[in-house]
Amino acid sequence: MSRIQPSRRIAWDVLTAVREDDAYANLLLPARTRQAGLDPADAGFATELVYGTLRMRGYYDRIIEIAAKRPAARIDPPVLDILRMGVHQLLGMRTAAHAVLDESVELTRRARVASASGFVNGVLRTISRDSPEIWRERALAGLSGTAGRATEFSHPAWVVDAFGAALAADGAGDELDALLAADNAAPQLAFAAIPGLADPETLATQNDPFGAGRVSPIGLRAGGGDPSRITAVADGRVRVQDEGSQLAALALSRAREVHPGETWLDMCAGPGGKAALLAAEARLGGARLVANEVVPARAGLVRSALQVFDDTADAPQVVEGDGRRFGSAPERFDRILLDAPCSGLGALRRRPEARWRKTAADLAELLALQSQLLDAAAAALAPDGLLAYVTCSPHQDETHAQVQALLARNSSLRAVDTPAVLERIAREPLGLATGDAAQLWPHRHGTDAMFVQLLVKVEQ
Repeated sequence: MSRIQPSRRIAWDVLTAVREDDAYANLLLPARTRQAGLDPADAGFATELVYGTLRMRGYYDRIIEIAAKRPAARIDPPVLDILRMGVHQLLGMRTAAHAVLDESVELTRRARVASASGFVNGVLRTISRDSPEIWRERALAGLSGTAGRATEFSHPAWVVDAFGAALAADGAGDELDALLAADNAAPQLAFAAIPGLADPETLATQNDPFGAGRVSPIGLRAGGGDPSRITAVADGRVRVQDEGSQLAALALSRAREVHPGETWLDMCAGPGGKAALLAAEARLGGARLVANEVVPARAGLVRSALQVFDDTADAPQVVEGDGRRFGSAPERFDRILLDAPCSGLGALRRRPEARWRKTAADLAELLALQSQLLDAAAAALAPDGLLAYVTCSPHQDETHAQVQALLARNSSLRAVDTPAVLERIAREPLGLATGDAAQLWPHRHGTDAMFVQLLVKVEQ
């Protein structure tokens, strides 16, 4: 019996967990590669195999259907995952065909679907005979518009349409292909230097492996590898965090001067990245943060993220419960971050499996929750207080529509010119569209597609 390369075995295990247990690849894969003691090259191979297979699943399914002469839905899920891995190696990574075929067949045996080994061998052998360019032509033949883009860029059709509408509203309707392509490119690791604990300029110039971030004033960038092995990350002074998320938190803390004694609320704080930034900013300004999370396991992550502040007198407080309850204790908080539960469509490059897990029908429940949380945040906001409504999604129903509906039913709120705030904060000009809300984009800013709207409560 031939031996399966450890990196391929780990990739298969992670893809299986993603499919069967709804696991998140970005959380599971680093743990598995560490446990296996993979060297950087093998860990990099496993990472590309997992993320590339997940990102391009829709496109690869089209190719598999052509080569197998049957719908992907009629192929056993474990076998289909093996085929997707094989296609990514052949067409996306250009791995030697003999290695792909041999180990793919062995995986079918290890996965207890040995009866499909001949089928797997035949389909992958067929695909290996022609170039990626030829297979692209076959896959896209007869397709155009949304269907063509959905296949070529491997996104569900409803996501393609949602992105197109969001870009059009941002005055960038001709950038849809660039956005979809950016979703399929591996993002560089981004980090936040926690204010008061680490200086980004010093780290960028004196501390390998960091380089300066692109748009966040506290942002850093680094190449691949396990970030937990970096000393500044391990001791909590630096956190792995997308620069768009950093800007979303800083928009609230740096929109105006902090007055000592202010009380801030992070309403949906899990897993704690933005809470850590707000806690640091609050401490520097003499304010105090309350971080709330409804899910106990995620509340534990928030506590872990805030441990670095535990020895201070003004340490942030972590509480558990439904964020909507704050609406019954009105006008308590001077600043509120509502990083609302959302579809997550803005982070598909980092969480590629998410594009296959949600449907347009799933939005209804999320939209109702977002609306209720916004009403609670508005009630909990003190006079002249600032509210930051944030989503990691550019979907119009989750962003502009929610803000306009809130303003229509709450006369005490006014929209703040958020693009002006972010342009003042950012490391480089962002070129944001005009209007009160700010929308960041992967293809423009190198960030997740974060939406940020600041609102202020005015005296009645």
